[in-house]
Amino acid sequence: MPSVALAQGGSITAIKPLYEQSKGWITKAAQQMDESNYSFKPTPEVRSFGQIIGHLANSQYEFCAPVKGEASPNKTDFEKTTAKADLIKALNDAFAYCDAAFQTPDSKAMDQVDFFGSKSSRLYVLAYEVAHNNEHYGNIVTYMRLKGMVPPSSQRGM
Repeated sequence: MPSVALAQGGSITAIKPLYEQSKGWITKAAQQMDESNYSFKPTPEVRSFGQIIGHLANSQYEFCAPVKGEASPNKTDFEKTTAKADLIKALNDAFAYCDAAFQTPDSKAMDQVDFFGSKSSRLYVLAYEVAHNNEHYGNIVTYMRLKGMVPPSSQRGM
């Protein structure tokens, strides 16, 4: 993974609202989807809705641990979890873990950390985390639309 330097003096504070937005949409979608649809796959080759939620729970730890300067405390592969309540708890716990990474002072935004075998700034890792959340939220939107649901980002008042 290439280490891309974002603008000098980059701001974690500036991207935190994008993180909060993606977190809100993902957690609301996870709550809104019926448990019977957590096993739904539009095609056999892709993750189920529940596996996407589990993948997102896993990734919060994977991306935010290096920003926090620690090993991931997660020892569970949540993609293998199937119960809606367990996945929602895992997702909420994972986002709570990641919330602290977004509290990193802006003065440390450009500090280099190990990320997927290379050095990247904390800001880059957090920006990547937000992009990853939104990438998979796009999957979630498609799954919800296929089930006749309106995703959180399209609901009035959002």
